[in-house]
Amino acid sequence: MTRGGKPMIRCVGAVVHDDSGRLLLIRRIRPPGAGLWSLPGGKVESGESDAAAVRREVREETGLEIAVGAFVGRVERPAPSGVFDIHDYAAVVTGGDLRAGDDAAEAGWFDLATFTTMRTSGELVDELAETLDGWGVLPR
Repeated sequence: MTRGGKPMIRCVGAVVHDDSGRLLLIRRIRPPGAGLWSLPGGKVESGESDAAAVRREVREETGLEIAVGAFVGRVERPAPSGVFDIHDYAAVVTGGDLRAGDDAAEAGWFDLATFTTMRTSGELVDELAETLDGWGVLPR
């Protein structure tokens, strides 16, 4: 599939809240968004379902095991070799221990006050706060 002649790169992300309503975020190591905070997620591998990709990416980036829930929303972002077609899903933690791994320099849980500070100080990937707000899934 292409968009404006550029290949679409299928990706997934996880919108994970804890029992207190805090949101799980990772600080990216590599571009795009290196050094910025984002939802855990990444590219869907050939033959992999979205749910399997979300589980794999969250495990690799955070050490957490999740159950994948409902589709939350879709965004497109520029990619060096095309367009990232990102499908985000709600998820709940079922196990594991939080730790940064794979493409994550850090991983953590963030409440709305901290998330808002991160937004105003430019620590979030482009359009993350606006997108999550539009979907009604900001942290509490």
